[in-house]
Amino acid sequence: MRVGKCITTYTGIEFYPLDPRVQEVSTRDIAHALSLLCRANGHYRHFYSVAQHSLNCAKEARFRGYSERLQLACLLHDASEAYISDITRPVKQELSQYLKMEQRLQQFIYTVYGLSDLTQHERSLIKEIDDDMLAYEMRLLLHSHEVCKGELIGQHNFQFVMMKEVEDEFVRLVKELQNKLSLTSTMESLSTP
Repeated sequence: MRVGKCITTYTGIEFYPLDPRVQEVSTRDIAHALSLLCRANGHYRHFYSVAQHSLNCAKEARFRGYSERLQLACLLHDASEAYISDITRPVKQELSQYLKMEQRLQQFIYTVYGLSDLTQHERSLIKEIDDDMLAYEMRLLLHSHEVCKGELIGQHNFQFVMMKEVEDEFVRLVKELQNKLSLTSTMESLSTP
């Protein structure tokens, strides 16, 4: 017996947000849903998806010299929103039950991608990039200066990009980073006597 009810994903999987299973998590589903989900509740000057934001966060992690592991974590930091949607920060902070569900689901997704053991320091670096990206997005796409004053190191694309293009890039980058992490892990195990 599963907890809660299921949603049907883009690829046809019955996904239970309150009781997920590893085999139900699909990179394509995450990429597709996030590429169609607009940031800022749709208030930006043009459509700018959660997936494009996530890609920019992963690339910013690379520009800052962070590991592939941290780049992958940045890419997936909003993956739970593919299954439970996004809520603006001022409202989300008032929804304690939602926050618990989101944290559980996000941790589950991190575990599926081999990131279950992210340290507090790594999580703080992810949050810093997320906040810096948000500040830049709001200045550029919303003409707001009231959010944090973070700065970005890399040059990123904040123009409108077709959803399918963003989806495909998201899937490609997940695979690329997973392959690099797998290769690194294999090399480390071979070098250990």
